[in-house]
Amino acid sequence: MRDFLCKSCGQRLAFENSLCLHCDSPLGVSLADRTIVVLDDDGQAQVGGRNLRRCANFVVAQCNWLLDESRSGDLCESCALTRTRPSDSDTDALAEFGDAETAKRRLIFELTELGLPIVSRQENPDFGLAFDLLSSSVEAVVTGHANGVITLDLAEGDDVHREQMRVELAEPYRTVLGHFRHEIGHYYQPVLVGDSDQSQFTDLFGDATQDYQVALDRHYSQGAPPNWQDSFVSSYATMHPAEDFAETFSHYLHIRDTLDTAAAFALAPAGSTLDSDLSGDVGFDQIIDWWLPLTWSLNQINRSMGHPDLYPFILAAPVIAKIRFVHGLVTSER
Repeated sequence: MRDFLCKSCGQRLAFENSLCLHCDSPLGVSLADRTIVVLDDDGQAQVGGRNLRRCANFVVAQCNWLLDESRSGDLCESCALTRTRPSDSDTDALAEFGDAETAKRRLIFELTELGLPIVSRQENPDFGLAFDLLSSSVEAVVTGHANGVITLDLAEGDDVHREQMRVELAEPYRTVLGHFRHEIGHYYQPVLVGDSDQSQFTDLFGDATQDYQVALDRHYSQGAPPNWQDSFVSSYATMHPAEDFAETFSHYLHIRDTLDTAAAFALAPAGSTLDSDLSGDVGFDQIIDWWLPLTWSLNQINRSMGHPDLYPFILAAPVIAKIRFVHGLVTSER
């Protein structure tokens, strides 16, 4: 994530800011410009001859994004992708909904920076991208992906619930943003993996046509195979080739966004930003050369504060080969 400054007073801003805490200027994120702009008292701004105004979800979803007045509807690019949300009467779920939308905006911003296609459900009713953000306190909800629709149980936004699930499933890492990055990997598998890529996909991840339910039952009855760390980024990735790809894709997004943020604060080279040309094997090798020492240092800093490792994963050579494959798909799309 970029380092943002208030254009009114120069105060450093966070991506989620809707108000400058130094000069009290109202703020909004323009996705098209990849920046935070200062708004007038009516919540509007003019950038590059375009009239921008606040998203209608400014209150209900804590949304600080802006939309071009020439755009149809009253929702920003991120909020418009949400197909289902809690009712206004479900105040508890609405708070979790706001947190989930905040994480989703970070996801959409990164996907846009990487130049990945985002085709909405309105554009493609059968396979377009949409989000159902639902509360399991009202109905049974299973976080997952199906034909472009990403479902998230909003209970994942509750720290206690999420930590309980993390411990029960023996996961080293579990966040709402991590869920979004994993599920978007399922969305992009059929979008990015073309016919010419299928042979390499099978060599790296396995046969994606194998029965998913059988693989799921086997995983939860037998667990991950011995020494899975030698070939997989997580134990869940061992379940099925589609899950291996989604886990690998999510780690690619972890790597690229964290390096981008590190570069913004001079903790990584300027060339490691999301908008840098890092295509091909040379670009990927450079990314890994930056990533491994960065995560080592961040993990040691966390340990100095008595916290678990920030990035508690081992990237074995086969895992790096899989991430390289994802990198090739993403950068060729750009």
